[in-house]
Amino acid sequence: MTGSYRTSVPDDWFVDPVDLGVPGVREPAPDDDGALAWQTDALCSQTDPEAFFPEKGGSTRDAKRICSTCEVRQQCLEYALSNDERFGIWGGLSERERRKLKRRAS
Repeated sequence: MTGSYRTSVPDDWFVDPVDLGVPGVREPAPDDDGALAWQTDALCSQTDPEAFFPEKGGSTRDAKRICSTCEVRQQCLEYALSNDERFGIWGGLSERERRKLKRRAS
């Protein structure tokens, strides 16, 4: 079997991930004060969102493991607490854990 090998790289070999919409590489969405700019760096934006919104009684382990290494975990938790997010894992805490945290802070 004879094959031909490329001796050069095609001019169109590079596809910009921003153009493809790859999560985590896009510029922050413009908003008035940049309050949600942290979401661009959130690890959850690069993974399956279903892990962060498990069925009732479903495991939160995978989502919490991802959150544990996320550099914007604190901003995420603050957002969830200030916006009374009632569903999902935010900042590494479940809705029940966030409620408990709010009660202790009161």
